[in-house]
Amino acid sequence: MAQFASSRDYSVTEHQAEPIATSIANPIPLGLGALAFTTAILGCVYAGFIVHTSIAIVIGFALFYGGIVQLLAGMWEFRKSNTVAATVFASYGGFLLALGITFAPGLGIVGTLQNPSTAHAVLGLFFLCWTIFTGVLFLGSLRTSLAFLIVLALLFLSYLLLTIGELAGGSTVLLIIGGWLGIVCALVAWYTALASILRSVDGAFRLPVGLINSPTVA
Repeated sequence: MAQFASSRDYSVTEHQAEPIATSIANPIPLGLGALAFTTAILGCVYAGFIVHTSIAIVIGFALFYGGIVQLLAGMWEFRKSNTVAATVFASYGGFLLALGITFAPGLGIVGTLQNPSTAHAVLGLFFLCWTIFTGVLFLGSLRTSLAFLIVLALLFLSYLLLTIGELAGGSTVLLIIGGWLGIVCALVAWYTALASILRSVDGAFRLPVGLINSPTVA
């Protein structure tokens, strides 16, 4: 029991001299699960599995599970002094809340983008900002784990392709590739979430995440 009580998940964490004692459960699987789910949904939209006109169906998932739940996971990570995971989860929670509200029926926001050229330009700029920010997060996460870096790298490439596709006037090929990259990113994020759960509960087996310069648990 002592070993279980003192164990800590380092799959998405910063380099620290000593683990911080806390009674808060590990929020990383929750944050990664929410990130994976909504990234998969968004990827399916752009890959063509979900028709754009039916995007209102997934608004609830984006707002609540992807947005609010991921934002809460980020706040818990701040409490655990894990700046990298806290910034990632809180930021993408806010991103999905903004995206969900933009397309929510009845608010009239999406109605201002009736002109296709305007819509592509606005979405392109939106994705461009998140491409840059994801690149910043990738560079700031180089000492976490290989699995988490792959998640951020795939997310960066997905946003990059969506940015170029939207700014190119809605290039179908680029948007589909960006959507598929989002789906693959979600699969890796789910894998990392499972690995984190197994480490947190001292599971019967472990999944490798490729820890990079991680501290040793005493």
